[in-house]
Amino acid sequence: MERSTTQGKPQGRSSVDFTRHYPVSPEKVWRAWTDPQALAQWFGPEPDSKVTIADMDVRVGGRYHIQFGVPGQETHNCEGTYLEVEPYSKLVFDWGWKSTPERISLVTITLKPSGKGTELVFKHEKFHDQAARDSHNEGWGGAFRKLDKLLIA
Repeated sequence: MERSTTQGKPQGRSSVDFTRHYPVSPEKVWRAWTDPQALAQWFGPEPDSKVTIADMDVRVGGRYHIQFGVPGQETHNCEGTYLEVEPYSKLVFDWGWKSTPERISLVTITLKPSGKGTELVFKHEKFHDQAARDSHNEGWGGAFRKLDKLLIA
């Protein structure tokens, strides 16, 4: 079984960056990010996070809304617009929280065939401040641990 990898620690950087290698096709990785039912299986930072809403109109100019949280605790809502959609290779969207709609950041996901699998390069940038970047680094780290289990299992 292949393992995923994370390149570098983003401490002190203005972006959150992850690189992963999955032993599955780019289509399967793409589906994990763009199909509401697939996304609901892994999205959220905590092991017991649950997605309660995953509305996704995956096309340039289309919008998404994801609501998630740990049952019995605070619910989180993120939403944004898809800016670039190149099926199976690139997805770019802005990222905002309903609680702080004035703080919009940017997520870029690039997928490339690699050996018998797919390399995923993830970049989340343009944060309001370092604290927001650090918080997102922690949250995405938890989400990627769950995505890793889903795609590597």
